[in-house]
Amino acid sequence: MFSFLKKNSTATDTTRTSWVSRLTAGLARTGGQLASLFVPGGKIDDELYEELETILITADVGMDATRTLLADVRRQVKEQHLTEASQLKEALAHALLKLLQPLAKPLDVTPHKPFVIMMCGVNGAGKTTSIGKLAKHFQNQGKSVLLAAGDTFRAAAREQLMEWGKRNDVTVIAQQSGDAAAVIYDAVQAAQARGIDVVLADTAGRLTTQAHLMEEIKKVKRVIAKVMPEAPHEVLLVLDANTGQNALSQVKAFDEALGVTGLVLTKLDGTAKGGVIAAIAKAHPIPVRFIGVGEGLDDLRPFVAEDFISALLGIDA
Repeated sequence: MFSFLKKNSTATDTTRTSWVSRLTAGLARTGGQLASLFVPGGKIDDELYEELETILITADVGMDATRTLLADVRRQVKEQHLTEASQLKEALAHALLKLLQPLAKPLDVTPHKPFVIMMCGVNGAGKTTSIGKLAKHFQNQGKSVLLAAGDTFRAAAREQLMEWGKRNDVTVIAQQSGDAAAVIYDAVQAAQARGIDVVLADTAGRLTTQAHLMEEIKKVKRVIAKVMPEAPHEVLLVLDANTGQNALSQVKAFDEALGVTGLVLTKLDGTAKGGVIAAIAKAHPIPVRFIGVGEGLDDLRPFVAEDFISALLGIDA
């Protein structure tokens, strides 16, 4: 029935099933509400549509994306003459796929060497942890990796990145103090000299309302371009899935400042509602490169729209 959701997954069947199961558990808050809506024997009526609208809005989907999804669902109901509430699940799955599929663009690091990835985001989003997991991801692809400890505001961030470097057996370029741009500049130069494939550059967390800090991170990007004119090749914004609609505000602000090219959505293993991906897809579509469901090295995976929808709607993987 939902075979279309199983296409394009690059993982083995067993690995994918395990991953979707963990993602399903992380999205249980929203998935449970939707499951109670699509009960066998229920009828499609105005009350059902109103309940679906409420669930989508409270799941951080946002008004615009909710209207788009509901319009698509209503169209399918009319065209396919659907009458059962349980049939609405498939209609919603198709509508979500249409909305989210354009965001599922895997990150290709082969065009440049080194391929420089600049990480950004607000405090506590999970940048440093995500860097550690991304290092493992690229190593699994046979790539050599170098880390740049560009969060010079917090000594703990530098120490945390050093620890991730030890766990992954990856070199970390760091300074006890100093300018973030200078640290990342040195890291890119070192990567060029050593023939490294991927540079992951950490930066300090900052609120989007802190104008002076947003200006500082623009400087970091400019300095990177001085040592390698086409770099950074990717600007990844790390978002905490639990921040809801505030994540959309972060996307807009960081994109305006830096030209964000990809997103990393973390912490989908807690109380996350998951709908913010749909809100981003509708209001400010930027590729979601990776999503995370835990603290382990392998808990960050490329975003596959079909797998995410399977987890959200409780569809067997």
